[in-house]
Amino acid sequence: MNIKKLTILMLMTLAFSTSSYAGCNEEKVEWSRVPAKVQQTITEHAKCGEVLKVEKETEKNAVVYEAKVQKSDGKKIEIKVDENGNLIEIEDD
Repeated sequence: MNIKKLTILMLMTLAFSTSSYAGCNEEKVEWSRVPAKVQQTITEHAKCGEVLKVEKETEKNAVVYEAKVQKSDGKKIEIKVDENGNLIEIEDD
């Protein structure tokens, strides 16, 4: 096997193993089960956008809620909030 083929094979293996590991600590959460403080922060920053889904994730021993939101202009964003309702970040999706 030549170096180019071996490199491509290694990169593909790494990509698949990383993506399969990334979702291990995530779970989809119904809006009604999201804590009130977290709902308030998401709603405030969604600015009339539609919350498409919320996932609960553990990062560095802390619970983080990630909301996928579609804004009225069609743009999608992701809002990350800790379990106490503190905004962590907003990023384009």
